[in-house]
Amino acid sequence: MTVVRYVLVALKPGVDRDEYERYEREVDYVVANGLKSIVSYRTHRFTEVLDDLGGGPWDYIERIEVTDRAAYEAEIATLGKELLDELYEKYLDRSKTRSIWTLLVDP
Repeated sequence: MTVVRYVLVALKPGVDRDEYERYEREVDYVVANGLKSIVSYRTHRFTEVLDDLGGGPWDYIERIEVTDRAAYEAEIATLGKELLDELYEKYLDRSKTRSIWTLLVDP
């Protein structure tokens, strides 16, 4: 069973997109790679949203494939806490963050 979390995020006003993306590459990807519960993690920048998605606008969507939701949440609560605190302090608007949990429908 493939478990994937999608997270919609928006930058705080005035945050430089290149600075945030550099942080993603140099810090966030490195930390995520070290967490045992994460199978894969990538952040995608929106280039166009065709329909109005209520609650936005968002700038990015994160795709986080995990081994197990409970294991992931336990790791994030401890090992990922400082990273999340820094992300929201410096870059992201917490009020716009939306999270979606999914299970893959196998072909």
